[in-house]
Amino acid sequence: QVQLIESGGGLVQVGGSLSLSCAASGRTFRDYAMAWFRQAPGKEREIVAAVGGSGISKFYADSVKGRFTISRDNAKNTVYLQMNSLKPEDTAVYYCAAKTGALRSLSHEYDYWGQGTQVTVSS
Repeated sequence: QVQLIESGGGLVQVGGSLSLSCAASGRTFRDYAMAWFRQAPGKEREIVAAVGGSGISKFYADSVKGRFTISRDNAKNTVYLQMNSLKPEDTAVYYCAAKTGALRSLSHEYDYWGQGTQVTVSS
């Protein structure tokens, strides 16, 4: 069982930056691929970024490439999402998710989820 706790959301102006963190319980953090998803009102949940257990393999949605960076610190059982050049369309609840094995981009393939953190980008 893995418990995930996100932090770092908030309100930011267009063009600003935010950093999200997700702390995971358990002793085998590096066995899990980690991902950030987001869900805006009235829209389906979508992948933002994912990272493999070693931190080498990474995936980014086209909409965030070049602006967002996912990273992990296996010694701290934490995954991060650095978000730069934020746009109003980045406004959503951001969720941290975990799965064993290789990283994937579909939400149904992830077994564990955090409670979500709101990110609001104001224009």
